[in-house]
Amino acid sequence: MTLQQLKYAIEISNCGSMNEAAKRLFISQPSLSNSIRELENELGITIFDRTNRGISISLEGVEFLGYARQIIEQTELLENHYKGIKLNPAHFSISTQHYAFVVDAFIRLMKQLDTTQYEFNLRETKTYEIIDDVRTLRSDVGILYIDDHNSRVMNKLFSDSNLKFTPLFNTNPHVFIGKKHPLAVRESISAKDIEPFTYIKFDQGENNSLHFSEEMINFSETDKMIRVNDRATLSNLLIGTNSYTIGTGVVVSNLNGDEIKSIPLESSEIFTV
Repeated sequence: MTLQQLKYAIEISNCGSMNEAAKRLFISQPSLSNSIRELENELGITIFDRTNRGISISLEGVEFLGYARQIIEQTELLENHYKGIKLNPAHFSISTQHYAFVVDAFIRLMKQLDTTQYEFNLRETKTYEIIDDVRTLRSDVGILYIDDHNSRVMNKLFSDSNLKFTPLFNTNPHVFIGKKHPLAVRESISAKDIEPFTYIKFDQGENNSLHFSEEMINFSETDKMIRVNDRATLSNLLIGTNSYTIGTGVVVSNLNGDEIKSIPLESSEIFTV
C-alpha cells in the first residue's frame, strides 16, 4: 500500500468515476483501475463496487476512505511543516435540504473564520442525495428532518450507511406564503384553508416517495401543484403568486426580507431537524 494508491482512491471517490479521476490524475484509466485492484487485493477488501452503470463506494470503502483521508492530511501537514509551505486550505462541506437558516448559519461561520484559506461547499439538494453525500464523504454534515412518518425508513438508511442522526431542534409545521397572500393576516392556518391554493414542493427526482419529501406535511393529492428544484425559485413563486409550501417556520429576515411570512399550520405533528 502506497500514499499514491491512497490518493488515487480518494480522487475516485471525489469524482464518482474511474474515468474522470484518471483524467484529473493524468494517468490512463486501466493503470488507475489496476492500481486500485492491487490495493484491494493487498488489503482483502472491496473499496469500490463495479457495475455496468459505473462505480459506487462499498461499506468497507467508506471506512477505508475515512482512514485514507486522515493519513493523506497528516502526511501533507508533515511535508508542509518541514518544507515551509503554506498549509492547504481548510475544507468543509454541507449537504442540506432547502433551509434558509442553514445559509444564515453558514454566513455566520464564515464571519467567524480565523483563516485566510478555505474551500467550503454548501449544497442544497434532494433528501436521498444528502444521505449519499455524507455516506460517500462528499460532505461532512447533512441537514434534514425526520418525523413519525419517515423515521423508520430514514433510520434504516442511516444505519445501513453507518451514519448518526443528531437532532438540532423540534418544530411544528408552518405554512410559508407571500405577504400579499389572502391568508397572510391569519394567526394560524388549517389544511382546509389552504386547499384552494397552489402547493409548491421540492422535486426529489427518482426518489420521489413521501418518505423523502422535504415538505413536513404532504398535500400530494392537491389539484394544483408546482415542483421546483431551488429555493430562489420557490421564494419568487411564493412572493409573486398565491401559492404556499410547508416548512420549519424559520424565516431569516436578513436573507428574505419581509416578503415571505411563516404561519403555524393547525397540526399536532412534530418534526425533528
